[in-house]
Amino acid sequence: MLHKTKGLVLRSVKYGDTSLIVSIYTELFGLQSYMVNGVRTASGKQPYRANMFQPSSLLDLVVYHNERNQMQRVREFRWAVVYRDLYQNIHKNSIALFMAEVIQKCLTQPEANPDLYLFLEDAFIHLDASTGLSTANYPLYFLTHLAHFFGFRLNDNYSTEEPVLDLVEGCFTAERPLHPYVVEPPLSAVVSDLLRILHPDSLHELPLNREQRKLLLEALLDFYAYHQQGFGTLRSLAVLQALYDS
Repeated sequence: MLHKTKGLVLRSVKYGDTSLIVSIYTELFGLQSYMVNGVRTASGKQPYRANMFQPSSLLDLVVYHNERNQMQRVREFRWAVVYRDLYQNIHKNSIALFMAEVIQKCLTQPEANPDLYLFLEDAFIHLDASTGLSTANYPLYFLTHLAHFFGFRLNDNYSTEEPVLDLVEGCFTAERPLHPYVVEPPLSAVVSDLLRILHPDSLHELPLNREQRKLLLEALLDFYAYHQQGFGTLRSLAVLQALYDS
């Protein structure tokens, strides 16, 4: 049957001479693999058709869907959102690739989650619109707010009496736990600030330096790796860390 759905492209692989196999997180069906025929042409005509399936693209789709098939097919597609400069801005594009890889690592089941889809759509749109410090802090904001969709959220109970962030328990404590998965003051207070920011437009209010961002990024990825089985390492992390050094 044919269905209309929105979708966020996470990964695209060339197949044959003219086709792509694309991983898309859809609003209607969750994570799906699609065969997209005829979008790559030897003549080079209409190259934008293949570019529409690069990671972080937000598309309106008409798809064939059969629950018994592991590979679905796309019949029609068009831009749902045209980014302002996400693809041209090396910092934003690197962050977008990082976000797409994190999402892939966390999605282990194909089930739909409309709330998650709306969060992801909104996250990429606001990344495109971000500037300055908001862009630099965006990966930290994304990681702190994405986690609760997968059942291992951080609880914001920070106080001067409980300032140590226990990444195993996902909460702030008075004393440092015995395991190494912790964030200590003053960086733990920044995690609390990130959790309290409900809209990315406020990210410019966190004047972090490059070293603080790197340390927090590493700690949050440790948090994900501990709680998300098979999370492993991210190929996009080296590029993102290099940008923090630039």
